[in-house]
Amino acid sequence: MPSGTAPNSRNSTLAIGLAVFLCLVGSAFIAARAVENRPQLSAEYADADLEFQGKKLRGWSLGSEGLLADWYWMRSLQYIGDKVVNSKEEFINVEDLRPLNPRLLYPLLDNATDLDPRFMAAFSYGSIVLPAIDPEHAIALTKKGIAANPESWRLYQYLGYIYWRQKRFEEAAETYDRGSRIAGAPPFMRQMVAAMKTQGGSRETAREIYLQMRDQAEDQQSRENAELRLLELDALEELDAINAELKAAVERTGKCPASLRQIIPLLREVKLPGGRAFRVDSNGDPADPLGFPYRLTPEDCRATLNETTKIPKQLD
Repeated sequence: MPSGTAPNSRNSTLAIGLAVFLCLVGSAFIAARAVENRPQLSAEYADADLEFQGKKLRGWSLGSEGLLADWYWMRSLQYIGDKVVNSKEEFINVEDLRPLNPRLLYPLLDNATDLDPRFMAAFSYGSIVLPAIDPEHAIALTKKGIAANPESWRLYQYLGYIYWRQKRFEEAAETYDRGSRIAGAPPFMRQMVAAMKTQGGSRETAREIYLQMRDQAEDQQSRENAELRLLELDALEELDAINAELKAAVERTGKCPASLRQIIPLLREVKLPGGRAFRVDSNGDPADPLGFPYRLTPEDCRATLNETTKIPKQLD
C-alpha cells in the first residue's frame, strides 16, 4: 500500500463516523420533538380495526383457517377482559356492556366463525355476551351459525335465549320449536316452547334456561356467566323474603328494624325454593349467595344488594 493512502483512509473513516454520530443525534432530537408534539389520540384508537380482515384469507391460508379462527377467538376473550380491567366505571352492569364500548367483539367473532363455521364455542360466547352490547349482532351471528350448521339444535337454543332476553317470547317459542325437531334435541327444547308461550318472563323459566346453559356450555366463560345468573335468581328470591319480613315488621311496630340481623329469627322460618337456607356473615347479617351482606335502606325499609358484590345489580 502506498504510504500516502493511510492518512486519507483514516480521514475518511473519521468523516463517516462523524456523519453517523450527527445522524444519531439528529434522530434523537427529532424523536424527542415528535414525542413532545404527538397529538392526543382518542380512547377508541386502541380499537382501530386494522386487523379484522382475516376472514378474507379463507381458502388462501393453506389450510390454517382453524388456527386463524382460534386466534380471533382468543383475541375476543382477551378483548373483553381488557375492557373490564381497564374500565373506569365504578360498576359494570353485565346486562349492558355498552359503556365499555366493546365495538370490536362482533368483528372478532364474525371473523372467527367465517374462518371456522363450526366453531361452537365462538357462537356460544357470542350468544351470552353480545346481547349486552348489540342484540341484533347477537342474533345475526347465531343465525349465521344455524345456516352453516342446520343440524345443531344447540344453536337454536342460543337464538331462543337471545330472543327471550329481549322479551320477544313468540320468536323465542318458534325458535325453540324449530330446534326441538332436530334429531338428538333434549326434551328441554320442547318444554321451553310451552314456557315461552305461558310464562316467558318468569323466574322459573329463567332458572331452567340458565341451568341448561350452565350444564351444556361450550366454554368456561359461558358457564361462569350462567352460574352468576343462577346466583342472581337466588338473590332475588332471598330479597323478596327479606323485604316481606321488613314490611311485616313495619306493620307490627310502626318502624323499620335498625338492622337486618334483627329479623334473622324470622328468616330462619322462611322456606326458600330448593330447600335453601339464608346465609349469615361473620357479623350475623343475612348475606347474598356470594357471602356479601345485604344492605338495608332505612328510607324505604327495603333490603338491596351490597355495592361490592359480584352479583348483577340490574335485577328484575
